[in-house]
Amino acid sequence: MKKSNFTLAFVFATVFGAFAQSPALWLRYPAISPDGKNIVFSYQGDLYKVAADGGTATLLTTSDAYDAAPIWSHDGQQIAFASDRYGNPDVFVMPATGGTATRLTFHSAGELPMDFTIDNQSVIYASSQLDAASNQMFPSGRCRNFTKYQ
Repeated sequence: MKKSNFTLAFVFATVFGAFAQSPALWLRYPAISPDGKNIVFSYQGDLYKVAADGGTATLLTTSDAYDAAPIWSHDGQQIAFASDRYGNPDVFVMPATGGTATRLTFHSAGELPMDFTIDNQSVIYASSQLDAASNQMFPSGRCRNFTKYQ
């Protein structure tokens, strides 16, 4: 009887220990902080932050929406990201420590953050908005825009 209990305990420890140690898959859109100390990434539609040398990841966003494509500000204080909280991907910005995200774009076309301006006052983003009618002679197909968040 003792042998079968030991065997059962060994099997449970091996199986459940293997699940606990399995690598996280589908980590997407990694972005390393300007100082190289932290990484923000998207996993299962939320953003997480982890130390660059490893450790436990901290959840930054929690919503039913898909949050992705994080971008660090040059001073490392803000993170811009895309989220479909209102149907289509819009650009949001939040403190790098987590907290309330502020919506920056409101167009029905999807937007994706690309970078912050040098002064960290605006977010540069790509959008699939159509060009203005005045650009019909030389259409770009894609617009690069920026919006101020402060």
